Amino acid sequence: MKMQLAEIANALNSEIDKGDDTIITSVDFDSRKVGKNALFVPLAGQRDGHDFVNSAIANGAAATLWQKGHPNKPENIPVIEVDDPLTALQDLAQYYLNKVNPTVVGITGSNGKTTTKDMVAAVLAKRFNVHKTQANFNNEIGVPITILEMKPSTEILVLEMGMDRAGQLHHLSSLVKPDVCVITMIGEAHIEFFGSRDKIADAKMEITDFLKEDGEFIYNGDEPLLKQRAAKISQEKATFGFKEDDTIYAIEWHSKMRQTEFKIQNSSQEFIIPMIGKHNVSNAMAAISVGRRFGESDEEIAQALAHFTPTANRMEWETGALGEAIMSDIYNSNPTAVSAVVTAFGQVKVKNNGKRIAVLGDMLELGKESPTLHAGLASDLNPDIINEVYLYGSEMENLYNALVDKYDPKHLHYYPTDKMDNMIEALNNDIKPNDIVVLKGSHGMHLEKVLQHLL
Repeated sequence: MKMQLAEIANALNSEIDKGDDTIITSVDFDSRKVGKNALFVPLAGQRDGHDFVNSAIANGAAATLWQKGHPNKPENIPVIEVDDPLTALQDLAQYYLNKVNPTVVGITGSNGKTTTKDMVAAVLAKRFNVHKTQANFNNEIGVPITILEMKPSTEILVLEMGMDRAGQLHHLSSLVKPDVCVITMIGEAHIEFFGSRDKIADAKMEITDFLKEDGEFIYNGDEPLLKQRAAKISQEKATFGFKEDDTIYAIEWHSKMRQTEFKIQNSSQEFIIPMIGKHNVSNAMAAISVGRRFGESDEEIAQALAHFTPTANRMEWETGALGEAIMSDIYNSNPTAVSAVVTAFGQVKVKNNGKRIAVLGDMLELGKESPTLHAGLASDLNPDIINEVYLYGSEMENLYNALVDKYDPKHLHYYPTDKMDNMIEALNNDIKPNDIVVLKGSHGMHLEKVLQHLL
Protein backbone atom coordinates (compact mmCIF):
# COMPACT_ATOMS: atom_id res chain seq x y z
CA MET A 1 0.00 0.00 0.00
CA LYS A 2 0.96 3.63 -0.39
CA MET A 3 -1.31 6.36 0.92
CA GLN A 4 -0.99 9.87 2.25
CA LEU A 5 -1.91 10.21 5.90
CA ALA A 6 -4.64 12.68 4.94
CA GLU A 7 -6.33 9.99 2.82
CA ILE A 8 -6.14 7.52 5.70
CA ALA A 9 -7.67 10.03 8.10
CA ASN A 10 -10.44 10.76 5.61
CA ALA A 11 -11.12 7.02 5.15
CA LEU A 12 -11.53 6.76 8.93
CA ASN A 13 -13.72 9.87 9.18
CA SER A 14 -11.12 11.35 11.48
CA GLU A 15 -8.59 14.15 11.57
CA ILE A 16 -4.83 14.37 12.05
CA ASP A 17 -3.01 16.93 14.10
CA LYS A 18 -0.16 17.31 11.57
CA GLY A 19 1.65 15.61 8.72
CA ASP A 20 -1.18 15.49 6.17
CA ASP A 21 1.22 14.69 3.33
CA THR A 22 3.12 12.00 5.23
CA ILE A 23 3.36 8.89 3.05
CA ILE A 24 2.40 5.59 4.69
CA THR A 25 3.63 2.38 3.06
CA SER A 26 2.75 -0.23 5.71
CA VAL A 27 0.55 -0.80 8.74
CA ASP A 28 1.55 -2.82 11.79
CA PHE A 29 0.40 -3.49 15.34
CA ASP A 30 3.67 -5.01 16.58
CA SER A 31 6.06 -2.23 17.58
CA ARG A 32 9.00 -4.61 17.15
CA LYS A 33 8.17 -5.18 13.48
CA VAL A 34 7.25 -1.63 12.54
CA GLY A 35 9.36 -0.28 9.71
CA LYS A 36 10.06 3.05 8.10
CA ASN A 37 6.96 4.97 6.91
CA ALA A 38 4.64 2.67 8.87
CA LEU A 39 1.34 3.46 10.56
CA PHE A 40 1.33 1.99 14.07
CA VAL A 41 -1.93 0.54 15.37
CA PRO A 42 -1.99 0.25 19.19
CA LEU A 43 -4.24 -2.71 19.97
CA ALA A 44 -5.46 -3.94 23.32
CA GLY A 45 -4.15 -7.40 24.17
CA GLN A 46 -2.32 -8.83 27.15
CA ARG A 47 -0.65 -5.43 27.14
CA ASP A 48 -1.99 -2.08 25.95
CA GLY A 49 -0.51 -1.30 22.56
CA HIS A 50 -0.47 2.39 23.40
CA ASP A 51 2.37 1.65 25.83
CA PHE A 52 4.61 0.71 22.92
CA VAL A 53 4.22 3.77 20.74
CA ASN A 54 7.71 5.06 21.60
CA SER A 55 9.19 1.72 20.55
CA ALA A 56 7.26 1.96 17.30
CA ILE A 57 8.55 5.48 16.69
CA ALA A 58 12.11 4.35 17.39
CA ASN A 59 11.70 1.60 14.78
CA GLY A 60 10.52 4.00 12.10
CA ALA A 61 6.78 4.55 12.52
CA ALA A 62 5.71 7.69 10.67
CA ALA A 63 2.29 8.03 12.35
CA THR A 64 0.01 6.28 14.80
CA LEU A 65 -3.64 5.65 15.45
CA TRP A 66 -4.72 6.61 18.98
CA GLN A 67 -7.82 5.84 20.98
CA LYS A 68 -9.69 9.02 21.82
CA GLY A 69 -9.19 10.04 25.44
CA HIS A 70 -6.25 7.70 26.01
CA PRO A 71 -3.59 9.49 28.06
CA ASN A 72 -0.01 10.30 27.02
CA LYS A 73 -0.76 10.99 23.38
CA PRO A 74 2.61 11.40 21.63
CA GLU A 75 3.54 14.85 20.36
CA ASN A 76 6.52 13.95 18.18
CA ILE A 77 4.57 12.02 15.55
CA PRO A 78 1.33 12.57 13.57
CA VAL A 79 -1.66 11.09 15.38
CA ILE A 80 -5.07 9.99 14.06
CA GLU A 81 -7.54 9.73 16.93
CA VAL A 82 -10.19 7.03 16.57
CA ASP A 83 -12.90 5.52 18.77
CA ASP A 84 -11.32 2.07 18.61
CA PRO A 85 -7.99 1.20 16.94
CA LEU A 86 -9.06 -2.34 15.95
CA THR A 87 -12.25 -1.12 14.29
CA ALA A 88 -10.23 1.60 12.58
CA LEU A 89 -7.76 -1.00 11.29
CA GLN A 90 -10.63 -3.00 9.83
CA ASP A 91 -12.27 0.10 8.33
CA LEU A 92 -8.99 1.14 6.71
CA ALA A 93 -8.53 -2.37 5.30
CA GLN A 94 -12.03 -2.32 3.83
CA TYR A 95 -11.36 1.11 2.29
CA TYR A 96 -8.12 -0.12 0.71
CA LEU A 97 -9.77 -3.35 -0.45
CA ASN A 98 -12.44 -1.33 -2.26
CA LYS A 99 -9.76 0.94 -3.72
CA VAL A 100 -7.66 -1.89 -5.18
CA ASN A 101 -10.79 -3.94 -5.94
CA PRO A 102 -9.32 -7.42 -6.40
CA THR A 103 -11.39 -10.57 -6.72
CA VAL A 104 -11.52 -12.17 -3.25
CA VAL A 105 -11.24 -15.89 -2.55
CA GLY A 106 -12.02 -16.72 1.09
CA ILE A 107 -10.98 -20.09 2.48
CA THR A 108 -11.90 -21.70 5.79
CA GLY A 109 -12.26 -25.17 7.31
CA SER A 110 -11.40 -27.12 10.43
CA ASN A 111 -8.35 -28.61 8.70
CA GLY A 112 -6.49 -27.87 5.51
CA LYS A 113 -7.30 -24.19 5.07
CA THR A 114 -3.65 -23.07 5.13
CA THR A 115 -2.51 -25.74 2.67
CA THR A 116 -5.52 -25.07 0.44
CA LYS A 117 -4.78 -21.34 0.57
CA ASP A 118 -1.21 -22.00 -0.57
CA MET A 119 -2.40 -24.31 -3.35
CA VAL A 120 -5.06 -21.89 -4.58
CA ALA A 121 -2.63 -18.98 -4.61
CA ALA A 122 -0.08 -21.00 -6.59
CA VAL A 123 -2.70 -22.09 -9.12
CA LEU A 124 -4.08 -18.59 -9.68
CA ALA A 125 -0.60 -17.06 -9.89
CA LYS A 126 -0.15 -18.81 -13.25
CA ARG A 127 -2.33 -16.11 -14.83
CA PHE A 128 -2.99 -13.39 -12.25
CA ASN A 129 -1.27 -11.08 -9.80
CA VAL A 130 -2.08 -12.81 -6.52
CA HIS A 131 -1.68 -11.80 -2.90
CA LYS A 132 -2.28 -14.35 -0.14
CA THR A 133 -2.43 -14.62 3.63
CA GLN A 134 0.99 -15.03 5.19
CA ALA A 135 1.67 -17.27 8.19
CA ASN A 136 -1.49 -17.52 10.34
CA PHE A 137 -2.86 -14.00 9.77
CA ASN A 138 -6.42 -15.27 9.46
CA ASN A 139 -8.44 -13.52 12.20
CA GLU A 140 -9.97 -10.09 12.79
CA ILE A 141 -6.47 -8.59 13.06
CA GLY A 142 -4.63 -10.73 10.52
CA VAL A 143 -7.15 -10.40 7.69
CA PRO A 144 -7.03 -6.56 7.69
CA ILE A 145 -3.21 -6.64 7.84
CA THR A 146 -3.16 -9.07 4.91
CA ILE A 147 -5.38 -6.75 2.90
CA LEU A 148 -3.23 -3.71 3.67
CA GLU A 149 -0.08 -5.58 2.62
CA MET A 150 -1.29 -6.24 -0.93
CA LYS A 151 0.12 -4.30 -3.84
CA PRO A 152 -2.14 -1.97 -5.85
CA SER A 153 -1.64 -4.29 -8.84
CA THR A 154 -3.24 -7.25 -7.03
CA GLU A 155 -5.90 -8.94 -9.15
CA ILE A 156 -6.88 -11.80 -6.84
CA LEU A 157 -6.68 -11.77 -3.04
CA VAL A 158 -6.59 -15.26 -1.46
CA LEU A 159 -7.57 -15.03 2.19
CA GLU A 160 -7.38 -17.72 4.83
CA MET A 161 -10.18 -17.03 7.30
CA GLY A 162 -10.16 -18.71 10.70
CA MET A 163 -12.54 -18.72 13.62
CA ASP A 164 -12.80 -19.96 17.18
CA ARG A 165 -16.21 -18.57 18.05
CA ALA A 166 -19.59 -17.98 16.47
CA GLY A 167 -19.96 -14.70 14.60
CA GLN A 168 -16.27 -14.34 13.75
CA LEU A 169 -16.55 -15.49 10.14
CA HIS A 170 -19.74 -13.46 9.72
CA HIS A 171 -17.74 -10.37 10.63
CA LEU A 172 -14.82 -11.27 8.38
CA SER A 173 -17.17 -12.05 5.50
CA SER A 174 -18.79 -8.64 5.91
CA LEU A 175 -15.34 -7.07 5.80
CA VAL A 176 -14.09 -8.75 2.60
CA LYS A 177 -17.31 -9.68 0.74
CA PRO A 178 -15.80 -12.69 -1.05
CA ASP A 179 -16.34 -13.58 -4.68
CA VAL A 180 -15.53 -17.23 -4.00
CA CYS A 181 -15.90 -19.11 -0.69
CA VAL A 182 -14.19 -22.42 0.02
CA ILE A 183 -14.80 -24.72 3.00
CA THR A 184 -12.29 -27.58 3.16
CA MET A 185 -14.00 -29.74 5.80
CA ILE A 186 -15.68 -29.83 9.20
CA GLY A 187 -13.76 -31.39 12.08
CA GLU A 188 -13.53 -31.05 15.83
CA ALA A 189 -11.23 -28.02 16.02
CA HIS A 190 -12.42 -25.61 18.76
CA ILE A 191 -15.22 -27.99 19.74
CA GLU A 192 -14.61 -26.81 23.33
CA PHE A 193 -16.24 -23.52 22.37
CA PHE A 194 -19.02 -24.91 20.16
CA GLY A 195 -20.11 -28.17 21.75
CA SER A 196 -20.85 -30.07 18.53
CA ARG A 197 -19.79 -30.47 14.91
CA ASP A 198 -23.21 -29.14 13.88
CA LYS A 199 -22.46 -25.82 15.55
CA ILE A 200 -18.97 -25.79 14.05
CA ALA A 201 -20.57 -26.26 10.62
CA ASP A 202 -22.95 -23.37 11.30
CA ALA A 203 -20.01 -21.15 12.23
CA LYS A 204 -18.00 -22.17 9.16
CA MET A 205 -20.95 -21.41 6.89
CA GLU A 206 -20.82 -17.80 8.05
CA ILE A 207 -18.09 -17.28 5.45
CA THR A 208 -20.88 -17.29 2.86
CA ASP A 209 -22.97 -14.63 4.63
CA PHE A 210 -21.63 -11.87 2.36
CA LEU A 211 -20.73 -13.98 -0.68
CA LYS A 212 -21.44 -11.84 -3.74
CA GLU A 213 -24.56 -12.63 -5.70
CA ASP A 214 -22.55 -13.73 -8.74
CA GLY A 215 -20.06 -15.61 -6.58
CA GLU A 216 -19.49 -19.32 -6.05
CA PHE A 217 -19.46 -21.56 -3.00
CA ILE A 218 -16.97 -24.46 -3.28
CA TYR A 219 -17.08 -27.04 -0.53
CA ASN A 220 -16.32 -30.60 0.52
CA GLY A 221 -19.24 -32.55 -0.89
CA ASP A 222 -18.49 -35.62 1.22
CA GLU A 223 -19.47 -33.78 4.41
CA PRO A 224 -23.24 -34.16 5.05
CA LEU A 225 -23.25 -31.17 7.41
CA LEU A 226 -22.08 -28.94 4.56
CA LYS A 227 -24.40 -30.43 1.95
CA GLN A 228 -27.41 -29.76 4.19
CA ARG A 229 -26.43 -26.14 4.73
CA ALA A 230 -25.34 -25.51 1.15
CA ALA A 231 -28.89 -26.20 -0.01
CA LYS A 232 -29.84 -22.79 1.38
CA ILE A 233 -27.19 -20.98 -0.68
CA SER A 234 -28.59 -19.37 -3.83
CA GLN A 235 -25.23 -18.67 -5.49
CA GLU A 236 -23.47 -21.07 -7.81
CA LYS A 237 -22.06 -24.13 -6.03
CA ALA A 238 -19.42 -26.79 -6.72
CA THR A 239 -18.20 -29.70 -4.66
CA PHE A 240 -15.02 -31.77 -4.41
CA GLY A 241 -14.36 -35.09 -2.73
CA PHE A 242 -14.20 -38.82 -3.34
CA LYS A 243 -17.80 -39.62 -4.26
CA GLU A 244 -19.23 -39.78 -7.75
CA ASP A 245 -21.86 -37.11 -7.05
CA ASP A 246 -19.14 -34.50 -6.38
CA THR A 247 -18.43 -31.96 -9.09
CA ILE A 248 -14.77 -33.00 -8.96
CA TYR A 249 -13.79 -36.33 -7.45
CA ALA A 250 -10.58 -38.35 -7.32
CA ILE A 251 -10.61 -41.69 -9.12
CA GLU A 252 -7.17 -42.83 -7.95
CA TRP A 253 -4.32 -41.61 -5.79
CA HIS A 254 -0.97 -42.93 -4.62
CA SER A 255 1.43 -41.49 -2.05
CA LYS A 256 5.19 -41.80 -2.17
CA MET A 257 7.47 -40.48 0.56
CA ARG A 258 7.33 -36.82 -0.39
CA GLN A 259 4.53 -36.56 -2.93
CA THR A 260 1.12 -37.82 -3.94
CA GLU A 261 -0.06 -38.54 -7.47
CA PHE A 262 -3.75 -38.53 -8.32
CA LYS A 263 -6.29 -38.28 -11.11
CA ILE A 264 -9.80 -36.88 -11.25
CA GLN A 265 -12.78 -37.93 -13.30
CA ASN A 266 -13.15 -36.77 -16.90
CA SER A 267 -9.57 -35.50 -17.14
CA SER A 268 -6.50 -37.09 -18.69
CA GLN A 269 -4.23 -34.87 -16.59
CA GLU A 270 -2.14 -36.46 -13.83
CA PHE A 271 -1.73 -34.24 -10.79
CA ILE A 272 1.24 -34.39 -8.41
CA ILE A 273 1.47 -32.54 -5.11
CA PRO A 274 4.61 -32.31 -2.93
CA MET A 275 2.71 -33.63 0.10
CA ILE A 276 1.35 -36.98 1.17
CA GLY A 277 -2.10 -38.10 2.20
CA LYS A 278 -5.65 -38.45 0.94
CA HIS A 279 -6.62 -35.30 2.85
CA ASN A 280 -4.16 -33.27 0.79
CA VAL A 281 -5.66 -34.71 -2.39
CA SER A 282 -8.92 -33.23 -1.11
CA ASN A 283 -7.25 -29.86 -0.56
CA ALA A 284 -5.79 -30.01 -4.06
CA MET A 285 -9.21 -30.71 -5.55
CA ALA A 286 -10.49 -27.57 -3.86
CA ALA A 287 -7.67 -25.68 -5.59
CA ILE A 288 -8.53 -27.32 -8.92
CA SER A 289 -12.13 -26.17 -8.44
CA VAL A 290 -11.02 -22.59 -7.87
CA GLY A 291 -8.56 -22.70 -10.76
CA ARG A 292 -11.26 -23.87 -13.15
CA ARG A 293 -13.55 -21.11 -11.89
CA PHE A 294 -10.96 -18.60 -13.12
CA GLY A 295 -10.38 -20.27 -16.48
CA GLU A 296 -7.21 -22.19 -15.69
CA SER A 297 -6.60 -25.36 -17.70
CA ASP A 298 -5.95 -28.64 -15.92
CA GLU A 299 -2.41 -28.59 -17.34
CA GLU A 300 -1.75 -25.14 -15.86
CA ILE A 301 -3.26 -26.19 -12.54
CA ALA A 302 -1.14 -29.36 -12.45
CA GLN A 303 2.04 -27.39 -13.11
CA ALA A 304 1.26 -25.03 -10.24
CA LEU A 305 0.32 -27.77 -7.77
CA ALA A 306 3.49 -29.70 -8.50
CA HIS A 307 5.65 -26.79 -7.41
CA PHE A 308 3.66 -24.95 -4.75
CA THR A 309 5.37 -24.21 -1.43
CA PRO A 310 3.43 -25.20 1.71
CA THR A 311 3.49 -23.00 4.80
CA ALA A 312 6.04 -24.22 7.37
CA ASN A 313 5.21 -27.13 9.68
CA ARG A 314 2.42 -28.50 7.51
CA MET A 315 3.57 -32.07 6.80
CA GLU A 316 7.04 -30.67 6.16
CA TRP A 317 9.88 -33.18 5.77
CA GLU A 318 13.15 -32.57 7.60
CA THR A 319 16.32 -34.63 7.91
CA GLY A 320 17.37 -35.50 11.46
CA ALA A 321 20.87 -35.60 12.91
CA LEU A 322 21.25 -39.30 12.12
CA GLY A 323 19.80 -38.99 8.64
CA GLU A 324 16.31 -40.09 9.67
CA ALA A 325 13.37 -38.51 7.87
CA ILE A 326 11.13 -36.39 10.10
CA MET A 327 7.67 -35.18 9.12
CA SER A 328 6.80 -32.00 11.03
CA ASP A 329 3.10 -31.19 11.34
CA ILE A 330 3.10 -29.23 14.57
CA TYR A 331 1.12 -26.09 13.88
CA ASN A 332 -2.22 -27.37 15.15
CA SER A 333 -3.98 -30.61 15.93
CA ASN A 334 -7.40 -32.19 16.28
CA PRO A 335 -8.72 -35.74 15.90
CA THR A 336 -9.49 -35.46 12.19
CA ALA A 337 -6.07 -34.00 11.46
CA VAL A 338 -4.20 -36.59 13.53
CA SER A 339 -6.08 -39.43 11.88
CA ALA A 340 -5.29 -38.08 8.41
CA VAL A 341 -1.60 -37.49 9.15
CA VAL A 342 -1.05 -40.84 10.87
CA THR A 343 -2.81 -42.67 8.03
CA ALA A 344 -0.69 -40.91 5.42
CA PHE A 345 2.49 -41.46 7.44
CA GLY A 346 1.68 -45.17 7.73
CA GLN A 347 1.73 -45.45 3.93
CA VAL A 348 5.28 -44.11 3.61
CA LYS A 349 7.77 -46.86 2.81
CA VAL A 350 10.61 -47.40 5.28
CA LYS A 351 14.19 -48.38 4.43
CA ASN A 352 15.66 -51.72 5.53
CA ASN A 353 14.95 -52.43 9.21
CA GLY A 354 13.58 -48.91 9.69
CA LYS A 355 10.70 -48.12 12.04
CA ARG A 356 7.81 -45.72 11.80
CA ILE A 357 7.80 -43.62 14.99
CA ALA A 358 4.88 -41.34 15.91
CA VAL A 359 5.34 -38.53 18.43
CA LEU A 360 1.91 -37.15 19.36
CA GLY A 361 1.23 -34.19 21.61
CA ASP A 362 -2.04 -33.10 23.20
CA MET A 363 -4.86 -31.82 21.01
CA LEU A 364 -6.04 -28.64 22.70
CA GLU A 365 -9.46 -26.91 22.87
CA LEU A 366 -11.51 -30.12 22.81
CA GLY A 367 -13.40 -29.37 26.02
CA LYS A 368 -15.23 -32.03 27.98
CA GLU A 369 -14.94 -34.47 25.07
CA SER A 370 -11.15 -34.31 25.18
CA PRO A 371 -10.53 -37.63 27.06
CA THR A 372 -12.82 -39.53 24.69
CA LEU A 373 -11.42 -37.89 21.56
CA HIS A 374 -7.83 -38.58 22.61
CA ALA A 375 -8.59 -42.19 23.44
CA GLY A 376 -10.42 -42.55 20.14
CA LEU A 377 -7.17 -42.11 18.21
CA ALA A 378 -6.28 -45.68 19.22
CA SER A 379 -8.15 -46.96 16.15
CA ASP A 380 -5.65 -45.12 13.91
CA LEU A 381 -2.58 -46.72 15.48
CA ASN A 382 -1.55 -50.24 14.48
CA PRO A 383 1.75 -51.60 15.87
CA ASP A 384 2.42 -53.37 12.56
CA ILE A 385 2.31 -50.01 10.78
CA ILE A 386 3.21 -47.38 13.39
CA ASN A 387 5.88 -49.37 15.18
CA GLU A 388 6.71 -46.98 18.02
CA VAL A 389 4.49 -44.41 19.74
CA TYR A 390 5.57 -41.53 21.97
CA LEU A 391 2.75 -39.63 23.69
CA TYR A 392 3.26 -36.24 25.31
CA GLY A 393 0.93 -34.18 27.49
CA SER A 394 -1.74 -34.67 30.14
CA GLU A 395 -4.52 -35.46 27.64
CA MET A 396 -2.44 -38.02 25.77
CA GLU A 397 -2.53 -40.24 28.85
CA ASN A 398 -6.03 -41.16 27.70
CA LEU A 399 -4.63 -42.48 24.43
CA TYR A 400 -1.85 -44.28 26.29
CA ASN A 401 -4.43 -46.12 28.38
CA ALA A 402 -6.34 -47.05 25.23
CA LEU A 403 -3.20 -48.51 23.65
CA VAL A 404 -1.69 -50.52 26.51
CA ASP A 405 -3.41 -53.72 25.37
CA LYS A 406 -2.50 -53.07 21.74
CA TYR A 407 1.21 -52.22 21.96
CA ASP A 408 4.15 -53.98 23.58
CA PRO A 409 5.25 -51.81 26.54
CA LYS A 410 8.69 -51.45 24.96
CA HIS A 411 7.13 -49.63 22.00
CA LEU A 412 4.61 -47.41 23.80
CA HIS A 413 5.87 -44.41 25.77
CA TYR A 414 4.03 -41.73 27.74
CA TYR A 415 5.47 -38.44 29.09
CA PRO A 416 3.59 -35.81 31.11
CA THR A 417 3.90 -32.16 30.09
CA ASP A 418 6.84 -31.50 32.43
CA LYS A 419 8.88 -34.42 31.02
CA MET A 420 9.68 -33.19 27.51
CA ASP A 421 13.43 -33.43 28.18
CA ASN A 422 13.03 -37.08 29.17
CA MET A 423 11.11 -37.78 25.96
CA ILE A 424 13.76 -36.07 23.85
CA GLU A 425 16.49 -38.14 25.50
CA ALA A 426 14.51 -41.35 24.90
CA LEU A 427 13.92 -40.44 21.26
CA ASN A 428 17.60 -39.72 20.71
CA ASN A 429 18.46 -43.14 22.13
CA ASP A 430 15.76 -44.89 20.12
CA ILE A 431 15.94 -43.37 16.63
CA LYS A 432 18.11 -45.05 14.00
CA PRO A 433 19.18 -43.66 10.59
CA ASN A 434 16.62 -45.68 8.60
CA ASP A 435 13.68 -44.70 10.80
CA ILE A 436 11.01 -42.19 9.85
CA VAL A 437 9.37 -39.97 12.47
CA VAL A 438 6.18 -37.92 12.52
CA LEU A 439 5.61 -35.06 14.99
CA LYS A 440 1.99 -34.01 15.44
CA GLY A 441 0.43 -31.86 18.16
CA SER A 442 -1.23 -28.57 18.94
CA HIS A 443 0.98 -25.52 18.68
CA GLY A 444 0.67 -24.93 22.42
CA MET A 445 2.50 -28.22 23.09
CA HIS A 446 5.68 -26.77 21.54
CA LEU A 447 6.82 -29.88 19.71
CA GLU A 448 9.07 -27.57 17.71
CA LYS A 449 11.48 -27.94 20.64
CA VAL A 450 11.55 -31.70 20.05
CA LEU A 451 12.10 -31.10 16.35
CA GLN A 452 15.06 -28.80 16.97
CA HIS A 453 16.72 -31.36 19.22
CA LEU A 454 16.26 -34.10 16.62
CA LEU A 455 17.73 -31.89 13.92
